[in-house]
Amino acid sequence: MFKARPMSRLLIAASKEQLEPVIRELYRRQIFHIEDFVEQKEEGYEGFRIGMPLPGAGTVSSEVLRVRSVVSSAGIDRAGVEPTARISVSTLRSRIDRDLPGIETEIQNLNANKMKLETTLREYGQKIRDLQPFVAVPLPMELYRGYERFFVFAGHILADVMLSVPHEKYFTDTVPGNFLVAVVPLETKDEVERTLLEARFQAVAVPEETGYPADRIAWYTAEITRLEAEITGLADRLAAQKEANSAFLVACDELLTAEVEQTEVPLRFATTDEAFVAEGWVLSEDIPGLTEALRKATDGKVFISELEIDYDRDTVPVEYDNPSFSRPTEILMDAYSRPRYRELDPTLMVSIVFPIFFGLILGDVAYGLILLVMSIGLRKFLKGDAAGRLLDTLRNASISSIFFGILYSEFIGFALPWPPIIFSRHLNIGGHGGGHGPQVAELMIMSVWIGILHISLGRILGMANARRLYHGSHATKVLIANAGWLATMWGLLFMIWSIFPLPIMPDLTALPVIAAGLNVAAVIGAVFVVAGVIAIAQENALEVVELPTILSHLLSYARIVAVGLSSVAIAMVVNFISIGMLIEPQIEHLTPLGVVIIIAGLVLFLLGHVLNTALGLLGGGLHSIRLHYVEFFTKFYKGGGLKYHPFGMKRRFTEDS
Repeated sequence: MFKARPMSRLLIAASKEQLEPVIRELYRRQIFHIEDFVEQKEEGYEGFRIGMPLPGAGTVSSEVLRVRSVVSSAGIDRAGVEPTARISVSTLRSRIDRDLPGIETEIQNLNANKMKLETTLREYGQKIRDLQPFVAVPLPMELYRGYERFFVFAGHILADVMLSVPHEKYFTDTVPGNFLVAVVPLETKDEVERTLLEARFQAVAVPEETGYPADRIAWYTAEITRLEAEITGLADRLAAQKEANSAFLVACDELLTAEVEQTEVPLRFATTDEAFVAEGWVLSEDIPGLTEALRKATDGKVFISELEIDYDRDTVPVEYDNPSFSRPTEILMDAYSRPRYRELDPTLMVSIVFPIFFGLILGDVAYGLILLVMSIGLRKFLKGDAAGRLLDTLRNASISSIFFGILYSEFIGFALPWPPIIFSRHLNIGGHGGGHGPQVAELMIMSVWIGILHISLGRILGMANARRLYHGSHATKVLIANAGWLATMWGLLFMIWSIFPLPIMPDLTALPVIAAGLNVAAVIGAVFVVAGVIAIAQENALEVVELPTILSHLLSYARIVAVGLSSVAIAMVVNFISIGMLIEPQIEHLTPLGVVIIIAGLVLFLLGHVLNTALGLLGGGLHSIRLHYVEFFTKFYKGGGLKYHPFGMKRRFTEDS
């Protein structure tokens, strides 16, 4: 539960004749995490080299690239295809030879024709845009070019301009940006160009067209309509091909990918001319079953040995060992870093505390119900393991929000029929504070208590991890340093409590004074602080500069209250404006204008609470996980573990014959 599943390091050796049976069995069972062989002068591996792919690897690789090209051309999303019935490997292989060439040709031809028409469509659209400014000029396009003694200017200009040379000119302000066409003698081109540039003239290219611009635009528009109809027809045919062949093509991809992985896996083995050796990791509980299966597949012609693990040198892959409740939270752990093999795994603690923090922040029955329905409903649309885990985490957090909403007596900014069971967060906005108003001081102290307990737990776990991750004197130093951090924090707390009486915290101000105005609690706290600093410095003296983070990390937990109160404030402001200021006054004296205002109030009410729900999800999620990543994990957690990735594939569309 708090550690990874036990792993064993396994060595598998056999003659080259047994290579394919061993690979097939390892792939089928999906429990052997291969450790790649690297050519080096290591004792016991003299004369070994990296293996070569199995015969036919190149052909299979070409086939899988071909299938993936067809899948991509058809726009098929592999993750979105739901398997109906599994296809046997033999049946699928015969269909690949028989049906795939025709499907490939049809899809590629449809795509090629569609892309060609789309290119033409874009070209015609650009031609229309190029011709548009010339529509206002009553000239056919062939009159803009072909002169030897004259030069034609055409472009946009801010205002009409006077030219001092002989010319023919047409100006119109009916075109956006105005439009000017001028024909001048060739020898005056430079002079006219300077005049036009001073008037901020922007030349446009004259399209290579004949006839009047309006006629050409009409022709291109008709062609675009025709092309769009053809493209729609091709898209429909492509969609029909996709619907008819998606499952088959994805099954082909799955089969060929499996074959590629099997034919190329010898590149990860150590080999000689006559034999091969594969090293890897297996869950300890799976060793007997794997050993029996390999011996059966090779008629006993295989050597299998469990190797001793050197935890200082070997990188042991990590497979979580958590109850079903906390498995969704593993995605949050992997986002930070998977624990090392011998490290304490905090996933279970995160799966419990993260929803609690989320509920403390959001703490509203209505918002919790909205997020709960969303987390359940999105499961139908978002496929994949990662999306499912995130939605399950959101589900747990939503339930926590509903629970704390009941305790806070909150429902989209309104009070429920009962008073708050714990501290009140009801603000006096619009005269609807309720009770004695928000208990901000008590809420802040509560958040600090949460920080004290959370950080103390982190330091205790740090002491436990010291013996797991380190050896000898280093482990002792790390353990003492963690105890020092804990002593320093509690010493500071004792000193604060001895000076200031705080709500829902121990009042130690009345204890007898010993010396220099310090009472018993202050002296005990000072001793704890001094001893703690010494304990911290014995591991690394530079760590002493981090002492201010003790208070900053404790106060960081105040975000639980601050973010929560901001959500309450937004909800109450939305209610006050939409209902108190817009809807209620109009209901008393209903008029046609009042109906419009009521509708506006309802729209504001819905949009405001939708936005606040999104902000609550974002704020509650980010701040809750941030308190784990920064304030909690930095006290004990190292991470950097290697994910357990066994050789093989979980098949969805194919099965062995």
